[in-house]
Amino acid sequence: QVQLVESGGGLVQAGGSLRLSCAASGGTFSSYTMGWFRQAPGKEREFVAAVSRSDGWTSYKDSAKGRFTISRDSAKNTVYLQMNSLKPEDTAVYYCAAGTIRDPFSLPSTYDYWGQGTQVTVSS
Repeated sequence: QVQLVESGGGLVQAGGSLRLSCAASGGTFSSYTMGWFRQAPGKEREFVAAVSRSDGWTSYKDSAKGRFTISRDSAKNTVYLQMNSLKPEDTAVYYCAAGTIRDPFSLPSTYDYWGQGTQVTVSS
């Protein structure tokens, strides 16, 4: 059983930056594709970014390209989401997820484990 704990959320002004962290425990970190999703009030959970287990492959939601960067540190069993140039529409609860298969990486159903989420609020 894998446990995922997110941190790093908060309130930031538009144009600002945040770095989210997701610490994994209880499993073999290198075995999992890691993803970030977000859910705004009244909306469905949506894909933000994913990183593969070992070959460095990454993918992003179109609106995140050029602003967000996903990375993983195997020594710390942690995945990060660096978010720059934040916009009010980025406001949501951000969730970290781990899955044993990669595809389809943008669907929540692909992932086996989820964190509790961290709130990101971007003010205009």
